[in-house]
Amino acid sequence: MIRFLLDGQRHEMEVGAQETALHVIRERLGRRGTKEGCGEGDCGACTVLLGEAEGDHVAWRAVNACIMLAPMLDGKALATVESLGTPEHLSPVQAEMVARHGSQCGFCTPGFVMSLEGRARCGLGTVGRDVADVLSGNLCRCTGYGPILESAQACAPTPRDDSESLAALLSLAPIGKGANWHAPRSSDELAALLLEQPEARIVAGATDVGLWVTKQMRDLGHVIFLGDVADLRGIEEKAEGVTLGAGVSYSAGWDALARLHPDLGELVRRIAGTPVRNAGTIGGNIANGSPIGDMPPALIALGAQLTLRRGDERRTIPLEDFFITYGKQDRREGEFVESIFIPRPASDAVIQITKLSKRFDSDISAVCGAIHLRLADGIIQSARIAFGGMAGTPKRALATEAALTGQVWAESSIEAAIPALALDYQPLSDVRGSSAYRLTVAGNLLRRLWLAQQGEAVSVLPHLNKEATHG
Repeated sequence: MIRFLLDGQRHEMEVGAQETALHVIRERLGRRGTKEGCGEGDCGACTVLLGEAEGDHVAWRAVNACIMLAPMLDGKALATVESLGTPEHLSPVQAEMVARHGSQCGFCTPGFVMSLEGRARCGLGTVGRDVADVLSGNLCRCTGYGPILESAQACAPTPRDDSESLAALLSLAPIGKGANWHAPRSSDELAALLLEQPEARIVAGATDVGLWVTKQMRDLGHVIFLGDVADLRGIEEKAEGVTLGAGVSYSAGWDALARLHPDLGELVRRIAGTPVRNAGTIGGNIANGSPIGDMPPALIALGAQLTLRRGDERRTIPLEDFFITYGKQDRREGEFVESIFIPRPASDAVIQITKLSKRFDSDISAVCGAIHLRLADGIIQSARIAFGGMAGTPKRALATEAALTGQVWAESSIEAAIPALALDYQPLSDVRGSSAYRLTVAGNLLRRLWLAQQGEAVSVLPHLNKEATHG
């Protein structure tokens, strides 16, 4: 059973753990303006807004209803495109889209409108962001983006009076469980549940697991949702570093990560689109153990530590030790990722974090590389280098690090160390790139760092050979 608000009206219904929010919206609520496009959180045609009580206001965020699972609506306010206006009385965002010819076939239009409405409400992941980044999770196949971007520029974010919605949310007690799911409210409750049901599927933002349902038709079994565990969403910034609760979304953690190093902020910008960044969590990206997860290589290079919890027991390990082999992590039965600590880099550290993918927005990494060097008197004192997309797990380049450590900070040292990458990695070939491509661009990232330190702006591609370019 879930309980939520739709345009201020309370709804209660039984839902299964594998039912999508999109199914509830279209088939059970009759809100057909929300479209089903890709079914994987890529095109944005299904974008809706979720609202939660936060202090003295309602915090809104755009999400993909197609991969969001229905129990995640519990205790929230929901807004669809029908919530905004009517043909006779358009909302400001809708009016601008009409006036500037931002819609042709109209299939993608509701999603664009909802993303722009999220921006108009100063929603998560929109404040201070470029309009193109806010719309990075919405695709249009016929209009072209010019009129849509013009519409967006004409709709300035405006504080709104959500007092009625806030009062309704505060009085809306979430139910928190169903026949095959639980949604605990605290990490203590979560820890107890996992001791009772260690085989349960843990779901944070569903940006990965949602595709198991929509694309693979997998049975998730009993599900424990983490999105309402408030104490897993904390962000603590101190002189020594930043601690992120495992439930912190990419959008929520973006600024804190960017303050650690600008390249971390740019990396978050390259991860998916706004609705996915608003739902997907940094802890979830680590816990699923993907070899092409964007954040782990950067955090490994920076020396991040992971705290895991089982019942009342906690242990802290280097993040790099969490990944054992493809599909296997160092997580015991009934244990969950609780937090991530990222040390603050020294002011004189040399750092470069780069994601390579075929598209700029909303694409999976072919290679994600992070390099972290410490220099003194022109000598490389230490090196931490990690790559994703190069092995079955995110992995440090230990041989390459050893080849650099103790050497003079010079182009010759870089060139001498690059062959060691072939000792560290034997990457596979797939649709995102060949093995030769991956090894070549990994070496080019080292070259790029050296050249950038000399004040040169360069591509990572100039050293590609014929074999690599055919990857």
